[in-house]
Amino acid sequence: MGAAPTCEGRKVVVVGFGASGLAAARLCLAKGARSVVMNDRREAADLGEDRVLQLVREGARMELGHHEPSAFERADLVVLSPGVPRIPAVEALEATGVPVVGELEMASWYVRAPIVGITGTNGKSTVTTLLGNILRRAGFPTFVGGNLGEPLSLAVDTPAAEEGGRLVVELSSYQLEKTDYFHPHGAVWLNLTPDHLDRYPSFAAYGAAKARIFLRQTREDFAVVPGDDPVVLAFARAGAAPVSTYGAEGSPVRIHGEAIVAPGGARYPLDLLKIRGTHNVDNAMAAVLAAHLAGARPEPTYAELAAFEGLPHRMQLVLEDRGVVYYDDSKATNVGAAVRALEGVDRPVVLIAGGRDKGGSYEPLVRLLRVKARAVVLLGEAAPLLRAALGGQCPHHDAEDMFDAVRLARALARPGDAVLLAPACSSLDMFDDYRERGRVFAAAVRNLTGEGGAP
Repeated sequence: MGAAPTCEGRKVVVVGFGASGLAAARLCLAKGARSVVMNDRREAADLGEDRVLQLVREGARMELGHHEPSAFERADLVVLSPGVPRIPAVEALEATGVPVVGELEMASWYVRAPIVGITGTNGKSTVTTLLGNILRRAGFPTFVGGNLGEPLSLAVDTPAAEEGGRLVVELSSYQLEKTDYFHPHGAVWLNLTPDHLDRYPSFAAYGAAKARIFLRQTREDFAVVPGDDPVVLAFARAGAAPVSTYGAEGSPVRIHGEAIVAPGGARYPLDLLKIRGTHNVDNAMAAVLAAHLAGARPEPTYAELAAFEGLPHRMQLVLEDRGVVYYDDSKATNVGAAVRALEGVDRPVVLIAGGRDKGGSYEPLVRLLRVKARAVVLLGEAAPLLRAALGGQCPHHDAEDMFDAVRLARALARPGDAVLLAPACSSLDMFDDYRERGRVFAAAVRNLTGEGGAP
């Protein structure tokens, strides 16, 4: 469909004064935009006046406190930050033919290095970080970011974005919604379970947003998907890139004996892995396959698998006390992630769950809790929904806050059990984000146990 567009000479409106919006505005200014307007419904006092003034000094104009049509007058490009809700003025502009893109899309116009994009409902951050670390060990100038931390715009004009570099980018459905020319050399889709149904009209619509990762791929690219997920496999095969699978019998990367086996006879013993849970074995296989296809040799892959300790708030061991282990998986913000966390624990569990409901059914979690749970402690806005889903199928107790939840869980757990924070909900009813929720959980555990036991 021709060459990618450019910001040069265009009147650009950037919506969202977060990290992505700031990076996008600065990139547009650097690439010769005729003008750049920063729009956010928050006022300067809420955004930080020093940050606002700095961007004005750099050449941007502010339209803050509203999303009125006046903010978008004469714009011929709109750049949205991820997750920005529907804005009627933007939709009206888009209906006239004005391009409306995401920060990821716009940044991709200015990079020459191959992009490896990672999407999926769960595991994206772990695989993105692990793969990026492998490629760095392999000697490639490497950028790691996207939905995980740094916006892709920050990679532009760095060695990682030039020929010979590698760009490893975590991709949310929000980011993929507004892509058109975005062309990942490698597209990795880990799994698909219901999530964000408070934003999408259906599970199919959520899946279709993620499937845009394959939209611009060609026969010279590669797609990596789990061999035992027929839905994700079907989406991948509808694209143009050759599809490689992992995890299933006959896949080029799979479990054989007590090791991950990979193309060329490479073997990575499972006891090499420091990350816990069967879902993290899947994550490791995805990273191994993507690293191979992106040009890494087995030696750096082996070294990184042996060194990688995982990310905070993802099945992170807090401590062990009186025979009970405490795990922080606050990043399990949907039912699928909570199920995978439970599946990865090889002992009876006292689960702490709840938060802000994201739509969808809790039944897959309830089915597993019947088998694996000693009890469930409920908190947050979603507690009544979880209580109704559990019914009489598993003992459950209500908590007022996280400290109360940990106190109850500790009283319910027996030696040999695990207390697991895997909320199956977002954190935004009680906390700023899942990180704060995990930190409060860990603090409560340490407070109640006196930091006893093994760290």
